[in-house]
Amino acid sequence: MIPRQIAPGVSWTGAVDWDRRLFDALIPLPEGTSYNAYLVQGKDKTALIDTVEPTKRHLLESQLEAVPRVDYVIANHAEQDHSGSIPWVLEKYPEAKVLCSALCQPMLDELLCLDPGRVRPVADGETLSLGGKTLRFITTPWVHWPETMSTFLEEDGILFSCDFFGSHLATSRLFIEEGHSVHDQAKRYFAEIMLPFRRTIEKNLDKLRGLDLRVIAPSHGPLYRQPQFIIDAYRDWVGETPRNSAIIVWTSMHGSTEVMVEHLTAALAERGVAVHPFNMAVSDIGRLAIELVDAATLIVACPTVHAGPHPAVLEAVHLANALRPKVRFASVVTSYGWGGKTVDIIKSLIPNLKVEFLEPLVVKGYPREKDFQALTAMAEAVAGKHGDLGLK
Repeated sequence: MIPRQIAPGVSWTGAVDWDRRLFDALIPLPEGTSYNAYLVQGKDKTALIDTVEPTKRHLLESQLEAVPRVDYVIANHAEQDHSGSIPWVLEKYPEAKVLCSALCQPMLDELLCLDPGRVRPVADGETLSLGGKTLRFITTPWVHWPETMSTFLEEDGILFSCDFFGSHLATSRLFIEEGHSVHDQAKRYFAEIMLPFRRTIEKNLDKLRGLDLRVIAPSHGPLYRQPQFIIDAYRDWVGETPRNSAIIVWTSMHGSTEVMVEHLTAALAERGVAVHPFNMAVSDIGRLAIELVDAATLIVACPTVHAGPHPAVLEAVHLANALRPKVRFASVVTSYGWGGKTVDIIKSLIPNLKVEFLEPLVVKGYPREKDFQALTAMAEAVAGKHGDLGLK
């Protein structure tokens, strides 16, 4: 491979991982991903911004074959898919120094066992001249680790944003010319790893005001030549106002929960609520995360197993609690055979959600007409609550 030029003296030297389908043994990657590294060559010095996942190091090696000298390795983030090939770079270029945030320095030591004499922390706002190319370091904590920073190339208006504005998307296109073509994967990426930190991310967005942004170059996915598109999307996602939508996470053993979910879904839709049912026996957890970004209501529907909620829905409940979305209302629909505490257990599992609990529905056995009427009343209550907030 040869480096791909972004601007004069600036090249992409990363790797596309077409076949990866799981990240951190947790996050689905339906369209693969990329590990973006960037080479900035000034008149006097050369900097490599981030590296690649060690399994793809050979692709980085091939692109650096003709590069005689690297003076600096900018470690925007300590996680191994960014920093994992730094030891090889330092071995190839004995004169190179690693520059990172103060919080990143001990993490690089802990994760990569780097020689501390070759690592120097930089301050927020500090600049580095490469000769006609000036790098400015901007700390952007909790996007999505506490030590993360972005690097801004002043002369070319390029923000090397690390995980900020990224997307897990394997593509041969270096740039995305029309933002909508990456919107879904960018939102999935935001939902899966950024959503818990949305209030801090809002402050980080404010730090970018005033920059002459011409290109956003994240560490995953394609680059943006129209940066305002993804910035506006992030401002929408981190905002406090949800949309007029409801999520139903559910599973069913013998059909009673399923028919209740079908009725509730139809009743919500009839009342103008965008409803997204997720059968947790087959659903993509990433799609659920995407809908959690905007949803106003979360409903958990499941049978009772061993006196508690069916385990198939527990992953979804845990995810919602961990992601801390802007959801405002919640409820539970459950059926049981001889007893249990499904409603109380589910409530106890989502303490991070500052929600108003609506009247649950607990059914013994198969639902009767009065139960379907209660589901209709639940849909009325949800639609009314959404209306009171003026949601669209």
